[in-house]
Amino acid sequence: MRLTHKPVLCNYYLTYRCNAKCGFCDIWERPSPYVTLEAAAQNLADLRRLGVRIIDFTGGEPLLHREVGGLLQMAKDLGFITTLTTNGLLYPKRAEALRGLVDMLHFSLDAADAHTHDTMRGVACFDKVMESIAVAKTLGERPDILFTVLANNLDQLEAVYSQICQPNGLVLIINPAFSYNEVGTQLTSEQLQTLHRWGKRPGVYLNDAFIQLRLDGGNQTDRPVCLAGSTTVVISPENELVLPCYHLGLKSFPIEGRLYSLYQSTEVQQLIALEGRLPACQGCVVNCYMQPSFGVKVNRYFWKALPSTLKYNRLKGTWKQLLG
Repeated sequence: MRLTHKPVLCNYYLTYRCNAKCGFCDIWERPSPYVTLEAAAQNLADLRRLGVRIIDFTGGEPLLHREVGGLLQMAKDLGFITTLTTNGLLYPKRAEALRGLVDMLHFSLDAADAHTHDTMRGVACFDKVMESIAVAKTLGERPDILFTVLANNLDQLEAVYSQICQPNGLVLIINPAFSYNEVGTQLTSEQLQTLHRWGKRPGVYLNDAFIQLRLDGGNQTDRPVCLAGSTTVVISPENELVLPCYHLGLKSFPIEGRLYSLYQSTEVQQLIALEGRLPACQGCVVNCYMQPSFGVKVNRYFWKALPSTLKYNRLKGTWKQLLG
């Protein structure tokens, strides 16, 4: 049973540029412009008409956009739930401009010591994450720690949880690694079971459907779980609608101030209808698109995802906005 046929999330890429060089990501390798405020204003209005509830301002590093505060303010004025993930390098400088505008603010942190974290990120940013936590708390913000789990940092979870998250009252979000375009990695069944147990701890969010999907071998094109095209609107820094998702990105459509009609056009809807069924979709477990997919169709993954989703929204208080 499908609960809604409207898109619920927009992954809005403010730029592909990044000031880090993470080994499990290749976005930072791409040349990129920056989103313009004029285009964003029209697109956000159209996203509201389409039924989108959540705007994820992403990148690259979204805080490289000098007017990110203005973009967030536009989204909040239209009633969107906002989310943003940053490596922390620019947060202390941008913090005041972001104050009160990000409902789900995530600081990326993959280890409890500077050497391990900075090696994974390809740039010295551990100390900036620690500074960002202190600055955010001073401003009354409630950031989360987003921990991307690879095989070589799984042993860091305990220290990050006990030494950083718990003392600061931060939610630990466990983000299992995935691979795409020959980038990233997959975790073993044993490692996935370890993460499953972690998800039961207080103050920890792990979508258990991520674990189940990986154990099941990922998306299967003959019975697709992925609903990327119909649940998520992807907008590029070039102001294009990207389908069926960023990571596959088969086709880009210039928006030109007509996102609402473009999304409903025959050509776009025909491509959306192929979501999860394309050859490249076989075995896919990309978290960015599976999470909204799990939330709109009642199946085994919906029930796997539901407890952790309720837990996180209770911890953050965002359930009230989702019901509004």
